[in-house]
Amino acid sequence: MKQASAVSCLGAITLVLLLTACGATETRRPNVIFFLVDDLGWRDLGCYGSPFYETPHIDRFAKQGVRFTQAYATCHVCSPTRASIMTGKYPARLQLTDWLPGRREFPFQKLQNARIHQQLPLQEVTIAEALKQLGYHTAHIGKWHLGEEPFGPLQQGFDIQIPRWNKGWPKRGYHAPFQLDGLPATPGAYLTDRLTDEAEKFIETNKDHPFFLYLSHFAVHDPIQGRQDLVSKYRNKLQRQAAHPRLPYILEGNPDARQPLSRQALTTRLREAAWAGFRVLPERTVKIKQHQDNIHFAAMVESVDESLGRLLARLQALDLADDTIVILFSDNGGMSAANFGNPQRVVKANRQDRAFSTSNLPLRGAKGWLYEGGIREPLIIKWPGQGQRGKVCTVPVISTDFYPTILEMVGASQLPQQHIDGHSLAGLVKGDRKLNRPALFWHFPHYSNHGMQSPGGAIRAGDYKLLEYFENNSVQLFNLQHDLAEQDDLSETEPEKVVELRAQLHAWRRNVAAAMMAPNPDYLPGQSR
Repeated sequence: MKQASAVSCLGAITLVLLLTACGATETRRPNVIFFLVDDLGWRDLGCYGSPFYETPHIDRFAKQGVRFTQAYATCHVCSPTRASIMTGKYPARLQLTDWLPGRREFPFQKLQNARIHQQLPLQEVTIAEALKQLGYHTAHIGKWHLGEEPFGPLQQGFDIQIPRWNKGWPKRGYHAPFQLDGLPATPGAYLTDRLTDEAEKFIETNKDHPFFLYLSHFAVHDPIQGRQDLVSKYRNKLQRQAAHPRLPYILEGNPDARQPLSRQALTTRLREAAWAGFRVLPERTVKIKQHQDNIHFAAMVESVDESLGRLLARLQALDLADDTIVILFSDNGGMSAANFGNPQRVVKANRQDRAFSTSNLPLRGAKGWLYEGGIREPLIIKWPGQGQRGKVCTVPVISTDFYPTILEMVGASQLPQQHIDGHSLAGLVKGDRKLNRPALFWHFPHYSNHGMQSPGGAIRAGDYKLLEYFENNSVQLFNLQHDLAEQDDLSETEPEKVVELRAQLHAWRRNVAAAMMAPNPDYLPGQSR
């Protein structure tokens, strides 16, 4: 049951949806499949330029729909983005700005992590609830990571949940036995395949009714464990490839330091003994992977590709392909920086492939960073009979946009009081409308597990992107049209643009009542980790 405070809001939305349904024709509404991949980087698919991973089904799928090249997650870690998909609201507005349950405090932190809700608030009316009111059968299969019971998918509009496990990672990994309630597996089973089995069963069972399938894969999140036949395939492929001309890793530091390290300084330090190994390094630096050569991760990517291929084939076999909207997206960038949730962690030289997934080049940074590598995502939308086929859209969009997009595509009225931060992408997919939005925003008042940079926020307006950091109030300014790699900081040469964008960012934070960080009373100056 929803909380009492949600009754009036839910009742109003229910009335709108019922009126919409009464005014509609008897034509069946289209099905919707939202295919969400965890930690899939912008360049991890063939159709986005991966030089190593093979994704033939997704590449063909891209030719059947619209592929977005400037699609963003609302956060560089998972739970906030997932909340924005479900609600159409920015994570800052929801007070859910970090992964759940969030990172603990450490003495090196000058600031305390902002407090967050430990679940998606029940008063939010999710896209699943909105579709359910329209008669949709709804299923959540895979990863939730928006709250433990009683705050799971079954309390947020989904008829079924497989498995009954609300955390953000597979309980025992990707190889059976999974020990996941509701997902039995025979010896040798692989988790991505088993979730796809259940998704196919749901489609088959509900072929005579409009359905909403939210297939939210645990893959390609760590643990990095590929299916063995595909691991062998990529091991052989890697052995045939020539050596990379680039260094396998580069250093990234904290741009909010009193004296930030230049790229030349970082490159010099990379050759020094104190910066050897894979751990949190001196001066709050970490290593970032530069090659797509992890054979276990490559196998995980191809398993996800096979999963989408199976769903599309099932739709075709059931004569549902022309009646089903399919959306493919990722919740944050690829894990090119290892997880240092424990700053004392040391990654052994022979275990790098268990800690570093992929390379996001030409994008800078990784999961856990506000640079493009942490927030720019692959997005493909297929809208049969309405949307364009084989087109590329360069308009910047963000994960709050899916809620109003889906409503418009299924012929339902918009619910602006709910998806307040979203804009429908239906016109972009059809190719007959532009998107009138002045800026995109990010807010992360926390310390990240995947880098030692300061907490901060960001705004993208036009081609300009401003990053603001909270420890020392530093800023960086980039023109993404001319500098996709975010290497040429314009903050000193274009001070007027800094003032303009900073004012917009601050005004937005006030508008959404974004939580800010307080000083850390246990801060120990001079500690680097």
